[in-house]
Order: sequence, then structure tokens, then C-alpha cells
Amino acid sequence: MKTNNPTGTVLYTIEQTIKEYRKLSQKNIAAVVTDITVDQCLLLIILSKNAFLSQKEIAKLIFKDNASITRIIELMVKKNYLTRQINELDRRKYTLEITEKGTKTIELLSPVITQNRQTALAGLSLNEIETLDEILNKIIINCKN
Repeated sequence: MKTNNPTGTVLYTIEQTIKEYRKLSQKNIAAVVTDITVDQCLLLIILSKNAFLSQKEIAKLIFKDNASITRIIELMVKKNYLTRQINELDRRKYTLEITEKGTKTIELLSPVITQNRQTALAGLSLNEIETLDEILNKIIINCKN
């Protein structure tokens, strides 16, 4: 199979796909909320679904190292999207809480995120999406082994 990309592999196309989707997402997010990034938005959504995750767990979920997630959280505290308190049970850890501004931001951006996904997956059947997901998961397993 011949591909039209600099490396000649499908892996390059996967990387390009991710980058294009992130650009689309950031553009559409910024049109609604000007001071938040895709990663910050993702962090808010993850915390809203599970408030008790550690920074390490959040970092793993959004594919960031610990230093990056710490910087993201510090920025979000400064921008008043989150509050950070020392954990009463383990003083080496922090408890993160979404502020009212953070909650309103999630509400504002939920339809944007849905639209981003619909735009990216337009023209693909449910069967194609499921097949793509299976294939990508096989690649993930191959890379982990």
C-alpha cells in the first residue's frame, strides 16, 4: 500500500489526524471560551466525571507527564477554573475542585465538543467507526507489548 505522507506509514497519518482534530477543537473552543485550551477543557471534563482522581491519574488519561499536568492545573487555578487544597488524608497530595466558572465552562463547551466529534466523524458509518476503534486498539496493544 502506497501512502502520500513523508514517512510512508499509516502511523504518520494517525499523528496528522490527531493534530488536525486538536486544531479544529481548539479553534471551536476558543470561539466560545477564549482562555482555555483543549487539554484544560479535557481536564475539566475528566474531573467533572470523577472528582477524586489524583494528578497522576489525570495525567495518564490526557497523555501528559506529571510536570505538564502540574503546570496545567496551576494555570487553571490562576484562571479560576479550579481550586486546589492540600488533601487532609495525605498532605503530599492535593484535592482539586471545579469552580463555578469551571462548571459554566463545561456547560458552554459541551455542545462544541459534540459538534467537533460529529465534524471529525462525518461520513463514517457506525460500522466504520467501530472497525477503526478496533484497529487502533490493536495498534495500542502491539506498542505496549
